[in-house]
Amino acid sequence: MRKKSVLVIGVIFSMLFLTISPAHATEIKPSNIYVVKVGDSLPDIANKYSISIDELKVTNGLQSDVLIAGQKLWVPILYEVGAGDTLGDISFAFHASVETIKTVNGLSSEQLYTGQVLKITPKKMTMQGQHILMTKEEFKDWLFNTQVNREIRLIQQHHTWLPSYKHFNGSNHFQMLMGMENHHKQTMGWTNIAQNITTFPDGKVAVSRPLNIIPEGTIGPTANSVGIAIEHIGNFDLGNDVMTKEQQETIVYINALLCIKFGLTPSIDSITYHHWWHMKTKERVLDATASYNVKSCPGTGFFGGNSTTSAKTNFYPLISDKMEEILESK
Repeated sequence: MRKKSVLVIGVIFSMLFLTISPAHATEIKPSNIYVVKVGDSLPDIANKYSISIDELKVTNGLQSDVLIAGQKLWVPILYEVGAGDTLGDISFAFHASVETIKTVNGLSSEQLYTGQVLKITPKKMTMQGQHILMTKEEFKDWLFNTQVNREIRLIQQHHTWLPSYKHFNGSNHFQMLMGMENHHKQTMGWTNIAQNITTFPDGKVAVSRPLNIIPEGTIGPTANSVGIAIEHIGNFDLGNDVMTKEQQETIVYINALLCIKFGLTPSIDSITYHHWWHMKTKERVLDATASYNVKSCPGTGFFGGNSTTSAKTNFYPLISDKMEEILESK
């Protein structure tokens, strides 16, 4: 079996060779990842890999020009094809798409030959302004490449109530996000959209408010200061929207990913419902309060109910099981 080389694109006419073994792309970990160092800047990294700052930001779902040491960025490479390599293998290993590889390299088919050098451009993310729209699998990659420089100990669960399922047409994700952002800023007087993360009926997930910025909203400073807020599109009070299987799976999956990322064990102290927080005092009251002092959020039908018993019985076990599944697949 022969060794192959990866040429990392550098400044014009300057290339750095990295040796990779074993032979097949499927057997190697992606090497087109740049780990941010202290003092790095987007212009420096973009210049090093001969791409634009905007392309670097869209490729990595960057919401600002601020970088944090340890953050991982997908960057373009040149890859030398080895015996047995396929475009599918290469695209999977290097976070690219088969069609993009073919287009960039002028390939009319998927046939490759040993020694062929391909320019591999990582996939671009779907972004509009600060909003990043992803599949749950794309969210996994994005999350574990991201560095968060504040303490996270609490994952908040909310439902939007309004907008609900009837407002979602399958393609208006960004329109809904912008509507919520405008409402939160103009009507509520908050500095930005309140939630960090939003899930949709089709299973897509969006990151809007950067994870390094604490959420805003009525749940109060105690929960927000160490929290990440997730809004689930829909009215999940009994008798209203029935959550889709796709959204259910995404909610469980992203909560599991967040628990892994921040070292949390699913419990009432790490995954909280808005319903457990007093509207006036902003203190956590769990189930012990009059109904008019709390919201029903994330809904009386959210994974079997919005009580602590429902969470312990119906929600946390699903997240724990998914965490084990994710960790075993690594």
